[in-house]
Amino acid sequence: MQNFTFLNPVKIMFGKGVVAKLGPEAAKAGKKALFVYGGGSIKKNGVYDAITAALAKEGVAVVEHSGVKPNPVLSHVRGGIKKARESNCDLIVAVGGGSVIDEAKAIAAGAKYGGDVWDFFCGKAKIGEALPLFTALTLPATGSEMNSGCVVTNEETAQKFSAQGVPLFPRVSALDPETTLTLPRAQVANGAVDAIAHIIEGYFTTTDADAAVTDELVHALARSVIASTERILKDPSDYSARASMMWSATLALNGLATCGYGGMTFINHAIEHSLSALYDIAHGAGLAIVMPAWFKHHLETAGPARLQKFGAAVFGTKTAEETIKAFEDFFRKAGAPVRLSEAGIPAADIPRIAENAMGLIRLWGMKHEQPEIEKILEKAK
Repeated sequence: MQNFTFLNPVKIMFGKGVVAKLGPEAAKAGKKALFVYGGGSIKKNGVYDAITAALAKEGVAVVEHSGVKPNPVLSHVRGGIKKARESNCDLIVAVGGGSVIDEAKAIAAGAKYGGDVWDFFCGKAKIGEALPLFTALTLPATGSEMNSGCVVTNEETAQKFSAQGVPLFPRVSALDPETTLTLPRAQVANGAVDAIAHIIEGYFTTTDADAAVTDELVHALARSVIASTERILKDPSDYSARASMMWSATLALNGLATCGYGGMTFINHAIEHSLSALYDIAHGAGLAIVMPAWFKHHLETAGPARLQKFGAAVFGTKTAEETIKAFEDFFRKAGAPVRLSEAGIPAADIPRIAENAMGLIRLWGMKHEQPEIEKILEKAK
């Protein structure tokens, strides 16, 4: 087990009715909020009214920035930064899933920076400060509500890159499982895949596999995500299943699930970012395609040990091959694609996808070359 430093300052308010409690928390940071949200679903499920009423009650004025895409784009981030500056916003409130929260983080950093916000994503600058951020989660998947990272797509260059910095940790995040009761089946599936993807990256790429407590945490989170998803698909009104899924997805990427692992990489995410950058498919759908292919490559290059251990603990399987099949079966049962062809992506595009992925692979300092990435993608045809 390797040395590690764990820091997570986010205050979590969890359960029924906690969205309204975000108002008093936000009021501690300022009196004018940039209110970031997506396509308007929060106006249908009552969250919009709850948030705006809670902020108004505390004397916090709101400047709206709606229209965040499922894969947030740089041009919209820049628009939010301009709006925050011109309106003299002193805090940000983000309501939605990971895409909304990620864009809000980028805006929070960009509003306090003299250069272009993309500098943070391509490694030209580090995030030194950001506007205070408060979030209300409505789609469990990315864990952005309790971590310090964000992902944005530069639509002009087809680059889906990430930025990270301690100032991006939300001050407070409100997690009310009732806000997820009306999520479409596809979003339930994609959220589950994304949560699984976050915990398998460190587990399978670590150079030190002797970290029993972290392994057990990964196993438990995986079992919880899978069991919760299956219950939700059977009964969308199952509050306890929604609650378990929401908290599991948050824990999957708040830092705990990698403590003690050494030399880990996010290779599945690096490859998938190319898919969603080029084809604008849902991040979870892209991960469901990439992960089984990468597992097959991992079996060939690293052997069966980790796949066997994970499979025995999570799926009750005996062999590495059975574990890979169990992953595919779960993804299919949830409704996610597991092949490029199922997402309408032609195999002829594999060299282009791999070439695009290399930009992020190099930026993240991973030791992979394009022929290897093409070989992995060939297993996803």
